[in-house]
Amino acid sequence: MANKFEELDREATAPASDAFAVTPSDSVDLAFIARSIFIGVAGTVSVITKEGTTVSFTLPAGFILPLEVSRVRATGTTATGIVALV
Repeated sequence: MANKFEELDREATAPASDAFAVTPSDSVDLAFIARSIFIGVAGTVSVITKEGTTVSFTLPAGFILPLEVSRVRATGTTATGIVALV
């Protein structure tokens, strides 16, 4: 999976340079590792981090989760309107 940040000298607090809609999947990684994810509609989101850890968060609508994510899992995810920020 591509990581747009490997070669860049960007601070962790720098804004995202692109975004794409996320379709949760238990078997397919995101096209790019996300710097963070935006939650459009409140619910639980189950992710696999860049380091390979599976973790779930219950988040409100409009929340930006500042965590590098390689996959948003379908199992355990009830939040919708998820957007990856890269």
